[in-house]
Amino acid sequence: MPDDVASLCADWFAEQASAAVAPGDCGFVILHRCGADFYFLLVSVWRGSNELWEAVWYRHGDMPAFAAFDPAYPPEAGVARPTFCVWELGIVAHESAAWGRYLASPRDDAARSRWVDDVFEGAV
Repeated sequence: MPDDVASLCADWFAEQASAAVAPGDCGFVILHRCGADFYFLLVSVWRGSNELWEAVWYRHGDMPAFAAFDPAYPPEAGVARPTFCVWELGIVAHESAAWGRYLASPRDDAARSRWVDDVFEGAV
């Protein structure tokens, strides 16, 4: 990931993460590069123990910051909306399994630490 994009992502979290997630929420983030200069910042939060909620921001070209992705895109899709792409699903599958292990655990501090430390790394 280019340093300037990683820095914009960090800035976004410092300024706006509290509006995207509630205190005590658990979740994960995917910063996905799509082509030469388009990026998705996907913020996924576990709610109600088993529901995955998602908020999407994007950056294209030389935008000075990430912006909320228009939920009406693409208009020709009708009521269907994009969720995760095939490359992101490997990360989502890892997180789903990790969250399932947490839900089956005593859900104590040690279990939460194991979940937090269970980070996806590598190619999808």
